This record gives sequence, structure tokens and C-alpha cells, in this order.
Amino acid sequence: MIRNGVQLVLMASLLAMTPLAASAQTGDGAVVAAMSSDAQDAAKTVDAFHAALDKGDGVAAAAFLSEDALIYEGGHAERSKAEYASHHAGADAVYAAAVPSKLLRRSGFANGGMAWVASEARTTGVYKDKPVDRVTTETMTLRKTPEGWRITHIHWSSRAAR
Repeated sequence: MIRNGVQLVLMASLLAMTPLAASAQTGDGAVVAAMSSDAQDAAKTVDAFHAALDKGDGVAAAAFLSEDALIYEGGHAERSKAEYASHHAGADAVYAAAVPSKLLRRSGFANGGMAWVASEARTTGVYKDKPVDRVTTETMTLRKTPEGWRITHIHWSSRAAR
């Protein structure tokens, strides 16, 4: 379990080294902080992970995770890619496919082979015949591998929108 502590220390170090950067608004209204090309590449992996979930494909989404990925959601933890793939990936994919999410804000930073991407979004729609309107926050850490950026840690939280 020490690797998880190391990941948190690395993330804190990366946050401390993050320069204050200007932000820009995208065509769809999201505010995205200026990021290096490596951070932008890491963010593309985050987007590909979400695109797979949005298509209802939990298996494809899990392919973007490192084998030792750590996922925190709703006070629960899944401690590997295999655990996530066998437990919540399918349910996350069904939910994401049913309830669209719109990116509101994003920032990120990369240094060497490590990166973090932090996103805020609004999720609205209907799931299991119930209306959904939630503000979500997500932090992902990523490691650069020969296969590209892989997600090593996800921390999701959400609240009812006002």
C-alpha cells in the first residue's frame, strides 16, 4: 500500500510546482487552464477514458488504467484495474451512456512521466426514471508508459446541483 502514499506525495509535489497559468474558454464554454503539450496529451487520455464510458464500454475505458490503478468514489476504493473492471466499470459505463456530462473547467500539469488532470463537470439527464442534475469533480493522476499515458489514480466526487 505504500505505493498509494507515494502517489499522493507525488501529486502534492506536482501541485506545488504548478505555475499559475492563464485560462481560455473552449468553443463549448468550458474553461481550460493553459497546459503544456504533455499535460494536454494526458488530458486526451482522460477524455478517451470518458468517451469509452459514454459509449457504454467499460472494458475499453479500463484499458486506459494502469494495472495498479487506485479509484476512489463515494467513500469506496478499488485498488487495481482488475478490481475496477470487475466491479464498477460496467455500471459506470451504463450510467455515463445514459446521463450526459458537460465539462465546465479543467486544469492539469505534467512533469517528466507524471501528470495530473483536474476537471469539473455538470451531469444532467435521467437515470432509472429519476432526474439527475449533479456537479462533479474529478482528479486523475497519470503515468507515461511506452503505450502512452495511463491513469494511475481517479478521485471522483459529486453533489446535487443548486
